[in-house]
Amino acid sequence: MSAVTTTTAVAAPAAEELPQVRRRRRLSPGRQLPAARLIGPLVVLVLWAVASAAGALDPGAIPAPWTVLRTAGHLWTDGTLSTDVLTSLKRAAYGFAIGLTAGVLLALASGLSRAGEALIDGTVQLNRAIPTLGLIPLFILWLGIGETFKIAIIAIVVYVPIYLNTHSALSGIDSRYVELAEVQGLSRFTFIRRVVIPGALPGFFVGLRLGVTGSWLGLVVLEQINATSGLGYMMFQAQNYGQTDVILVGLLIYGVFGLVSDSVVRLVERRVLSWRRTLSS
Repeated sequence: MSAVTTTTAVAAPAAEELPQVRRRRRLSPGRQLPAARLIGPLVVLVLWAVASAAGALDPGAIPAPWTVLRTAGHLWTDGTLSTDVLTSLKRAAYGFAIGLTAGVLLALASGLSRAGEALIDGTVQLNRAIPTLGLIPLFILWLGIGETFKIAIIAIVVYVPIYLNTHSALSGIDSRYVELAEVQGLSRFTFIRRVVIPGALPGFFVGLRLGVTGSWLGLVVLEQINATSGLGYMMFQAQNYGQTDVILVGLLIYGVFGLVSDSVVRLVERRVLSWRRTLSS
């Protein structure tokens, strides 16, 4: 009996000393859902269709989705919609290309040189404080009422966010990397290529996404000013005739263009910055 008692007494502390396994909480958002960014628009579309079918929406104010699709089909068959879409894409592409080039070059000149920062940064900040659409009357007097002033305004809308975010990323590079590059004896070109550009790319892509969206926001206003084609012109004419379905066609196309262009930038960003480990990845 005493041996059994001794064995039990020895085994009991051993059992108590076993480490308890704790389940570690996962703090990350988890795996990405497939086509996650399409879920929200699809939910809105379903709610719109259900409300229209139930008669909760006034067809004169908000036509049903199938009515808008039918109108888009008629406009495309007539050839007017395709012409307006191509015209809008051309204007947005020209303005975006000019704004992208200007924003990157100005950010590099300002972020890599104190003299450049003194000359450029204050001017850009002043430009940012002025409403870009408020420059339209002045640009019409300078450039006329043709295509040139529209492209110029879009370029301004695009270059400001690209400059601000790229310049901020350049200024935020850790000074220890600069000291390390100096110790390693890197040339200025090598330093820019290996340290500056990779360090500034995340901020650049943020500005690029804002610039892409801004180009469409500026376009929808500019195409309603002395234009003879384009989606904005189509919507302006539809407003005069009370064609709500045509206006919704234009808005949906703008929305699709914005979503697709933003998704393309995100895809390029994910590929270029594949070396980063972030919550989104």
